[in-house]
Amino acid sequence: MSEYSTKRQEFYEKIGGFWADLYGEEYALYDIKLINQAEVVRIRRISERIGFIFFKTAALLRKVPDQTLLEMGFPKETVSFIRLKTLPVESVISRLDLIPYRGSYKCIEINADTPTFIKELFYINTMVCKEFGVENPNEGMERFLRKAVHESIVQSTNKISPHIVFTAHQDNIEDFETVLYLQTAVSSKFTPLDKLQIQKGVGLFDEDGIKIDVLYRQTFPIESLIKDVDAEGNPIGCWLLELVEEGKLSIINPPSSFLLQNKVVQAVIWGLHEEQNTFFTVEEHKWIDEYFLPTYLEPDYFLQKGLPFVKKPSFGREGDTVEIFNYDGQLIHTDVQRSYSEYIPVYQQFVEHPSITFNSKKGKQDGRLLLGSFLLNGKSAALGYRVGGTITNNLSYYLPVGLLKEEERHM
Repeated sequence: MSEYSTKRQEFYEKIGGFWADLYGEEYALYDIKLINQAEVVRIRRISERIGFIFFKTAALLRKVPDQTLLEMGFPKETVSFIRLKTLPVESVISRLDLIPYRGSYKCIEINADTPTFIKELFYINTMVCKEFGVENPNEGMERFLRKAVHESIVQSTNKISPHIVFTAHQDNIEDFETVLYLQTAVSSKFTPLDKLQIQKGVGLFDEDGIKIDVLYRQTFPIESLIKDVDAEGNPIGCWLLELVEEGKLSIINPPSSFLLQNKVVQAVIWGLHEEQNTFFTVEEHKWIDEYFLPTYLEPDYFLQKGLPFVKKPSFGREGDTVEIFNYDGQLIHTDVQRSYSEYIPVYQQFVEHPSITFNSKKGKQDGRLLLGSFLLNGKSAALGYRVGGTITNNLSYYLPVGLLKEEERHM
């Protein structure tokens, strides 16, 4: 075993409830990328501006006709659900995926409904920074996360002692441990997804038959939920959405987060920007121009301009079903997973991820860098890196982040 592998194993095996390896492969690197404080401040400012644009657009989309939402690819079962505004914020925990680009950053998508990468950046990153003897750019963010989770639950119900249940697929270690980590923010119970019981029009119940007031489903996406049926073929996922619409159950992230999860929203934003629509202020148009990428429902713009582009499903995660085309429309990269091909695609200008050399069990490797930047109730929170291939997928590594020391910043 190499020195790297030995140190990595000794470090990560001391941390309980964490998936340092996934799918039998190394996931969390025993390495760190150092950035300066000014860059952290800039990332936070940019993240909040991007989030503001998304959240402002959500308010507009709640008012459009049903047909428009269907044309955007929203499943018909969700149309009335996504019009709900159950919390003051559009999303409690959301993650922006940003690519460093020409001295700034470009947003390739927002994961507003069920973002992962939470425990890594809010908790594990602190321990890695201590191990490497550097300051943590995410210092204080764990307290911020607990506060946001607690506040969202308080705002979701008017009951003095609500029954709060956190849920996830128990057989998925990443989902399960992420939810257990979030659950520590509030007095609550964990019930596996397959143990939840539903009575149409009455309520959702835990495995002990106690009616649930607030369901925290951080890792269970709505587009999967609506496909859920029980042994008798009853559409129990749709029944759950109906309970939310009837005010008999609160869920977090809220319905508005699913509205923003659809990547067609980026095409809407870009379309409004391209026509200089007064829905956005002059300053907001500048933000869109700097931080967003041209995104359309057809590839024609890129083919005419001779620009490389990405085709990705309106609902999709972890690079699944993503394809990259070169300047003359030839397919040059594709993800092997094709789980989301049923959803309408969006076409977005391709920008190359910057490359980085990092340490791993396989030795020194070169990879492509993607920045994950969290928003809690729209405010900038923890940030950190994934590193992998041209398409960032579920086999990409987690690369911790630390702050450059003052003397190193000025060398």
